[in-house]
Amino acid sequence: MSVVQSEKAAAISAEGLRLTFSSPTGGKVGVGTAPGGLTFEVEQGEIFGVIGPDGAGKTTLFRLLCSLMLPESGTARVVGYDVVKDYKALRQVVGYMPGTFSLYPDLSVEENLNFFATIFNTTIAEKYDQIKDIYSQIEPFKHRKAKSLSGGMKQKLALSSALIHSPEILFLDEPTTGIDPISRVDLWNMLHKLSKQGVTIVVSTPYMDEAKQCDRLAFMQEGNFLTIDRPEQLTKQYPYPIFEVKGENRLELLARLSSFPKAINSFAFGDVFHITTEAGVEASDIARHIGSGEVRPITAGLEDAFLLLSKTE
Repeated sequence: MSVVQSEKAAAISAEGLRLTFSSPTGGKVGVGTAPGGLTFEVEQGEIFGVIGPDGAGKTTLFRLLCSLMLPESGTARVVGYDVVKDYKALRQVVGYMPGTFSLYPDLSVEENLNFFATIFNTTIAEKYDQIKDIYSQIEPFKHRKAKSLSGGMKQKLALSSALIHSPEILFLDEPTTGIDPISRVDLWNMLHKLSKQGVTIVVSTPYMDEAKQCDRLAFMQEGNFLTIDRPEQLTKQYPYPIFEVKGENRLELLARLSSFPKAINSFAFGDVFHITTEAGVEASDIARHIGSGEVRPITAGLEDAFLLLSKTE
């Protein structure tokens, strides 16, 4: 695994972190399934993205770092606190937004937010500036019960609750799922603003346009990080030729691409296909093999980089 280490003080430092569960197939799933566990650092004030398929271990990792689950081995410190020994102090400075809505459905928007503010000995009025970028969008519905909110409004309420105590570090598990495009932009603008103020943000996202906004990205698979690097480096360092292919009869086209002798991988990408090949291949070579269709060389994206790492690791 290639890792770009930070030069600033570490907001998160994990060494040999592991928590595994037995899978139905007899293997291990969770975090740190590889020998030696999971070791990485996140620097203070950075936006650190974690991307990977469902079941990769992202949520388990977030829960470990928030002291909501105990590791079976290894250590982790978050903003200076040991996640096991110092869990009480850690929870005072962490904001956590889980991937599933977990607030009180029978309380109103305002009542939910007041509840979390009270836990941290503060008030909505006192921390309004901290949450106004997101909360102002649902404030007109503050008397509506949480169970009656749309998916996007629930996400905004959950994020406001995670921010109400001005945490030093935020863990956001797919925070923009169900949010409209405009609100997604607003949320990321707020995250960049918080980052500039020194708040560390660890976020998972299924959207590659959002992943590009992170300072660094970790590709996660089967509980381990395949690599950690800046988004632009992950695509810049793509080591093979890659081509976009258009054509009719998509199933037949995919089969032909998969049978190309020098293909490393090929997959559907919207209404086209991407194929990565060994060095020295030209677009004309692929065109001759498939018989019909348009083939052109392209620059690799984050999806391409992740799929290549997934195949080669």
